[in-house]
Amino acid sequence: MSARSRTHAASSSDGDDRQGPDDELLLAALLDGMDAALCAFDADGAVTHWNREAERLLGWTQEEAVGRKGLAGWALREADAEQVQARLFSAMDTPGRQVHEFALLTKDGRRLLVRTQASGVVAADGSPMGVYCAFSEVHAQIDLERSIALSECLFEDATWGVVLVDADLRPAVVNVSAASAFRVSRAAMLGRPLGELVDQGVEELEGALQHVLADGPPSAPAEIWVTLRSGRRGPGPGEAAGAGPQGAGQGEAYGARRCWRSGFLRLSSPMAEAPVPLGVAWLFQDVTDSKRMEQEADRLRFRDNQLHRAARAAAECEKPMEAATVHLDFALAGFADHALLDLALPAGDGERGDSHGLDAFDADGQGSEPGLVRVAATPASGPDPVPSLQRHMAAGQAGQGAFGGIPVSYAEGHPAHQAYARCGSVRASVGGVAAAGSAGGAVIEGWAAARKWPDGTVHGLCTVLRSRGRTLGVVTFLRGASRRSFDRSDAAYAEDIAVRIAAAVDMAQLTQAPRGPGGAGH
Repeated sequence: MSARSRTHAASSSDGDDRQGPDDELLLAALLDGMDAALCAFDADGAVTHWNREAERLLGWTQEEAVGRKGLAGWALREADAEQVQARLFSAMDTPGRQVHEFALLTKDGRRLLVRTQASGVVAADGSPMGVYCAFSEVHAQIDLERSIALSECLFEDATWGVVLVDADLRPAVVNVSAASAFRVSRAAMLGRPLGELVDQGVEELEGALQHVLADGPPSAPAEIWVTLRSGRRGPGPGEAAGAGPQGAGQGEAYGARRCWRSGFLRLSSPMAEAPVPLGVAWLFQDVTDSKRMEQEADRLRFRDNQLHRAARAAAECEKPMEAATVHLDFALAGFADHALLDLALPAGDGERGDSHGLDAFDADGQGSEPGLVRVAATPASGPDPVPSLQRHMAAGQAGQGAFGGIPVSYAEGHPAHQAYARCGSVRASVGGVAAAGSAGGAVIEGWAAARKWPDGTVHGLCTVLRSRGRTLGVVTFLRGASRRSFDRSDAAYAEDIAVRIAAAVDMAQLTQAPRGPGGAGH
């Protein structure tokens, strides 16, 4: 043990041997608690220290190792001993640490490739006194280095967003992609509650993190729709406000609504005896564009199927106006809350001539408003005078006189009149003021009432009915506040429906046209 005492005394800061035994016991306890294997040599090459990790790796106990001269013949092959020991002991003459890789022998004769870090020990006068050598198995060291490299890549170069969330559900580490997805800087995210960063969807996100902390990660990635607080002022680059999935709330800036495909991993400390969670690694990828494409494809398939079903059902109707109302009923599913069918007054009724054409309008589409009569509405609880007129038209009991009833008193510039004049589709939505403030409900009701639409309507789409070169009327689709506004794809779908309704209405008018002498129709 004299070699151990000399090396330890040389490593003391004051060189006082009076505290040597106590300091040596403290040093031995520290060495035995290290995760890395450690051995030390004095200036003559004798082993002075050998900790428990070295004993675990090589099988040689402290009593068997301490005091031996070098490693040759027991921890090193004789053929390798001279070269390896020369490299180790060169650390006494070189400042700093030296890293080496070589094979050691275990007690049972196996070879173990280790990576070592050797540092020289000097006396108070600067003379070399020995070498400390820490070593570990190369594969374990490589695994550690790979883990560190992976962590650095994830938090620097990964295209996925990576957020390390602590046990209080606050971001502790954030990579560049995640900060970009949140539209804030990396430093601005650290330590902030998620509720300050995410508006809609924060409950679902925090619930997923809490589940991971309590029960472990889910078996499959989760798709979470979120709306960022920083993104509610308007749509993001290249995005259109108001375009979103069915059911998006009124006033929501859909450009800030994103779908994140998320995976979660629970993190536990490898140093702790009990598995105490440190937090959650949250990896996510923005899949909003692909989800929108999937939703659009699903919507198109559903609408094509609805048109097919409506055509099959309408073909079974005995009277053309029954077919028209069937098309109207089928159109509502997943598309609108209300549908209204207004027909133009036929020739000879009202104060104008042929209201089936555009004679009432000049080249710019300006002129007196067309006379429109409500003949159908769905659901059946729509505004008066729908029920009686609908029954008469469906039953075929009304001829020209039915079109001469009380017209719908639409105000000047009504979307239905605009669609009639333009021979196209017109979309209308209540202003953004209706989505905020205590007076929002009153504004919505006033907006709908002014247009003779059911209470709660906030979005309207009016599409003209054209058949055989004539304008027959207007079909109107209405949505409440629980639905998004109509977009161009909705207008195209409404025009497909209008073509079918117009054909049925035209057929009904032909069958009800007055006949001249001898039964010949005019």
